[in-house]
Amino acid sequence: MTSETALRAEVENAYDSGAAASGLLEAFLKALDCGQVRAAQPAGSGWQVNAWVKKGILLAFRASKVVEMEFAGNSFFDKQAFPLKHIALDDGIRLVPGGSAIRKGAFLGKGVVIMPPTYVNVGAYVDSSTMLDSHVLIGSCAQVGNSVHVSAGVQVGGVLEPVGSLPVIVEDHAFIGGNCGLFSGVLVRKGAVLAPGLQLTPSVPLYDCVNETVLAPENGRLEVPENAVVVPGVRMRDSAFAQRNRLGSQAALIVKYRDGKTDAAVALEEGLR
Repeated sequence: MTSETALRAEVENAYDSGAAASGLLEAFLKALDCGQVRAAQPAGSGWQVNAWVKKGILLAFRASKVVEMEFAGNSFFDKQAFPLKHIALDDGIRLVPGGSAIRKGAFLGKGVVIMPPTYVNVGAYVDSSTMLDSHVLIGSCAQVGNSVHVSAGVQVGGVLEPVGSLPVIVEDHAFIGGNCGLFSGVLVRKGAVLAPGLQLTPSVPLYDCVNETVLAPENGRLEVPENAVVVPGVRMRDSAFAQRNRLGSQAALIVKYRDGKTDAAVALEEGLR
């Protein structure tokens, strides 16, 4: 397998020149598929965004024609480089039938469970023993850690453009409640618990009611602290018009940090894996 350093150099050159050498895109997508390369990866206490990986994905889109493909007896039409991911029994993934799709170039770790219908896009990374419940979207280049529970109806937003933009990241052992939405470079730290219906972007204020602080985005990244329990809230608007009409806008509230009671409420059932 081509080393990551060599692959990066080839992708960067091809992206700049607009011409991909024969076999480069296949090698690149294979490296994504098996987790050899990632759109973002842990680096010390933070994360390193690999913009060159997004360039490789964009290059594959640019170089591919739309072709007819067949799945379950039906025809569909997509870029030639991105058929559905091949999954084998030995991969240790449980993919329940019923309309899910995992695109080539998405990594799934052993013990991942996927309930239908779910969609995992190219460049996404879903680590071992994570549950993706029904109607979940894991967008392009999103990074999801191990033993995460992603409840029904959750959208983990993807990002390809601009190339240097931050993907959504969910660290190990987090619990994402039903119908949550994570977008535009949100970082959910290890063990955090998000209540159902919470919508997070860098423009949604995050209020830590435990420590009585406001957690502002830094460099376009909104970070949910480790083990924080976050619920939807409302921030009252202070204009005269808003006051007269009692208007508020969305906010997110940290109401506690994980304890034994929280752990019991969100405990994962290993039998499902």
